[in-house]
Amino acid sequence: PQVSFTLELEFSCSVLLDRAELTLRATSDSTELTPQDNVVELSVPIRYEANVFLSSATNLPRYELHPLGTFSPSPGPEFTTTLKVR
Repeated sequence: PQVSFTLELEFSCSVLLDRAELTLRATSDSTELTPQDNVVELSVPIRYEANVFLSSATNLPRYELHPLGTFSPSPGPEFTTTLKVR
């Protein structure tokens, strides 16, 4: 018989590892002719998802964007915008 399953592991982002080492062993109550084939050792590369957070602060409650060439020639109010990437 064949058994399938999915392993989902979560790793700490404070200690970054490049590989996960797994040992899987199947056991049974019957006498096995070749018990060594009931064990597998895996080394799997770990890929971390990027968690990028953007935040901003501005001194204007709204911006008006116009298509190129359709805006008023007079400048609008001066404003500052701060973007933070974390």
